[in-house]
Parts: sequence; structure tokens; C-alpha cells
Amino acid sequence: MTAQSHANDKAGEAAPGLTLVRLGLTDRERALFAPLEADGFSLGRVMRADRGMAFVGVDGAVVRAEPAVHLVKTAPSVDTRIAVGDWVAFLRPEGHDHAIVEAILPRSSAFVRKDPGEQTAGQVLAANVDYVFLVQALAPRAPNLRRLERELVTAWDSGALPVVVLNKADLCGDAESWRDEVAAVALGVDVHLVSALTGEGVGELAAYARGHRTVAFFGPSGAGKSTLINRLVGEGTQATAEVRESDGKGRHTTVARELLLLPQEGVLIDTPGMRALALWDAEEGMSAAFPDIAQLAEGCRFRDCAHQDEPGCAVRAAAEANELDPARLESYRRLVAELEHLAAKQDVRARQEQSRSGRQLAKTIRRFYKERGH
Repeated sequence: MTAQSHANDKAGEAAPGLTLVRLGLTDRERALFAPLEADGFSLGRVMRADRGMAFVGVDGAVVRAEPAVHLVKTAPSVDTRIAVGDWVAFLRPEGHDHAIVEAILPRSSAFVRKDPGEQTAGQVLAANVDYVFLVQALAPRAPNLRRLERELVTAWDSGALPVVVLNKADLCGDAESWRDEVAAVALGVDVHLVSALTGEGVGELAAYARGHRTVAFFGPSGAGKSTLINRLVGEGTQATAEVRESDGKGRHTTVARELLLLPQEGVLIDTPGMRALALWDAEEGMSAAFPDIAQLAEGCRFRDCAHQDEPGCAVRAAAEANELDPARLESYRRLVAELEHLAAKQDVRARQEQSRSGRQLAKTIRRFYKERGH
């Protein structure tokens, strides 16, 4: 068995060459785990999470584990749901088929989106990542700049550093021009032209993982992530599929998030192609992804300017003078509106839960006095 374990692997099966250091263990994790180690827990890193089970890498093995009851029964939370890349503390109780994950160590970073299956819950797609690779294809269709802005917001908010990867450069006659276009919206971010087919630029990506760092790949189906990962990790590691010529879209060849070892140093987290990426609590990411608008906003007459119809709006004035791309401003407005809508729904849910708690407390008080004969 290799470190690239799948859902049918047995608990505790050997993985020669696998070590916690190889998985990215640093002094930070050692310090966080020290009190738990004294209580008899073991440390590992989640390499795959599937159907409620976690596959945890340890020294020389991959252990199949399930979350403890207290993690499962809490309200949906990004802090209590195990994600690929998590460092976890677990036990191996006698008589249990699987290990039990009892604690998730505090994350250094987390790439979070709104959970597609929940109204007001977040979903961690990858944890403890150093660099987030945002992959877009240059062919058969041009990069989607508006989607890229959304991805940059989430990446900056994660705590990791975003890197834009423009794949299929060999199929695009004006790749350099597109790099300039992308750099104009990915301010302060490295932008790489690569070809998964020829290997052009792939070595530059591998350099980010040196020093046992973690990189994660995100992008839409058809961007060529799986082929690119095969170049980095080894041919045949990830399944690939053809892209439709009609719309440039591909099938989801990656079916689950998974942590893979790179040949030299570092690890890579692969994720399925995302058709949509709903924002989650990303105010800091907005400022980092739109620094040009944030700087212009300092000249607005009102500090809480929404850059809509307010008088003295420096942002709108820049767009009208073509000093700021009007499409970029509109994209910014849409993302702000999305975050405000999410916050409103979270407030409604919080009030509903508070109301339910209040009614339950009232019932408990009435029952108490009734039993005492008052």
C-alpha cells in the first residue's frame, strides 16, 4: 500500500516511507500536540476524508479512523468537521475496528466555502495549507476573471498564500497577454504559465512545496488539474478525462479530496473540480483580493460608502474615468452583496436558535416549579 490510500484500505495498513515529518510536521504542531501526547493520544494527519471516515497518516502506516461522538453531535461547524490536511489526535481503543479521532488541532489555515448542503454552514475543503494553487485553463476557452476574483477572495481569507496557475499554455497563442490580464486582477499574486502536457513551468510549482510545505489545487473541471498533478506526483496517480470541445468543460475525474506525497519534499492536496464556489465569512479576503478598491475607498466622502449611488464616491469616479475596470467594480459589488446576504441568514438562524433555547428554558423552569408544587 502507498500513502495515497483509498476508501477500501484497511485500518493500520503499512505505508513504508511515510513519516509525520514527510507529511509536513512542524514545531507548531508538536507544541500544540504536547499536552495531548501526555494523555496518551497519537498524532496524525488526515490524508483523505470519505463518508464520515478519515484516513490518517502516521509514521509507517495509514490508519482508518472515525470522529468521536462529541465531534459528530455538535452543531455543524468548520471547527468540528474533519478535513483533509487536518492534524488530529486519536486513540486506538481495544475492541474497536477503527481508531477514534478525539481532537482536531487548531489550523494554521483553512480554505472554506459555504456548504452547498447547508443554509448557514461552512465547509473546509483543505486545512493547514501553505500555498493555494488556483488553476485555470487557457484553452479551449479563456480564463474566467470574475471566477478567479471569487477564488482569490477565498484563498486570501484562508490564511494561505494564493498562486494562479494558467494551464494549457501550449494550446494558447497569446498566453503572455493572458498572464498580463490575470495579473491585473490577481494583484500581488504570482501567476505561472504551465503546460501539464509538455511539462513547461511545472518545476516552478514544485518549488513551492520545498521544506515540507503543503500546496492545494483548486479549480473548475476541465482545467487540467489531474494531468498537472500527475506531472508533479507521478504519472497515473490521478485519473484524467477529455474536455468537451463545445464548452471546454470536463468531467470530475477527482472524486474526493486527498493528500498526496510529492517525490522530493512536501505534500499536495487535490480537490474535485468545483462548478461553484460560494463565499463564507470572507471580509478579510475581500480586502486582500481587491486592494485597488480598498485604496480608492479611502478617498470616499463617507467611511461606510457602498460605492453605489453615494455622493463623493472615489471608487465609482475611478470606474467612470476608466481608471478602474467597471467589470471589476461590479464583481466586487456582487461579492459584497453575497456576503451581506449570508450574514443576514446567519443572523436569522442565530435568533431562531436563541428563541428555541429561550422556550426550552421556560419549559424547564415551569416543570421545576410544577414538580415542587408551586
